Formats: sequence, structure tokens, C-alpha cells
Amino acid sequence: MTAQKSALLSNILSALDEYKAENIVTLDVKNKTTITDYMVVANGRSSRQVKSLAQLVIDMLKKHGIAAISVTGLDNGEWALVDFGDVILHIFQPDARAFYDIEALWS
Repeated sequence: MTAQKSALLSNILSALDEYKAENIVTLDVKNKTTITDYMVVANGRSSRQVKSLAQLVIDMLKKHGIAAISVTGLDNGEWALVDFGDVILHIFQPDARAFYDIEALWS
């Protein structure tokens, strides 16, 4: 892992931990897809927390000069996806996470 990817992943994980995301999991998918190297999956307890977590991570990384490539799901807060290129962040409410089961899909 390059220093830049390591810093990106570390910043995302730190922000999620700082802002009280739950059940944070990092998936190494670089040998399974060409779209990203890592996926980070976490829970928020409500739609408000899912949206807030995603926005806080976006804002924190922007301060480090890292912009999100795309963001989806901030309108309803059931599942937010933030694409940072080398790392894709998924933040779910618990029921949506169980339904989509991203970990099993990419494991």
C-alpha cells in the first residue's frame, strides 16, 4: 500500500471512530475489482447519523486536500456511499447493511 492510500484509509477510519460510527470494517478488494482498493463499511444508528457521518468524513478529508469523487445517498440516509477513488466508504443504517450484506459480497 502506498503512503497516500494508507493516509487516506487511516483518515477515513479515524474520522469514523471520532464521530462514533459503529461496526467499522475494512475490506481489501484490490484483487477482486479495478474500481477501488479498499471498501470501508460502517453503521450509523439513524438516517441523521448516516448523513452526518458521511458529511463529516467528506469535510475532514477536504481539509487534508482530498475531495470525494462522488457522493450518493445523503438525501435519505439509509445508505450513503462516498467514493474517494482508492477507498469507497459505505455508511448504512443497520437494517440496510444486513440487507445488502456488502461484506459477504466482497469477501
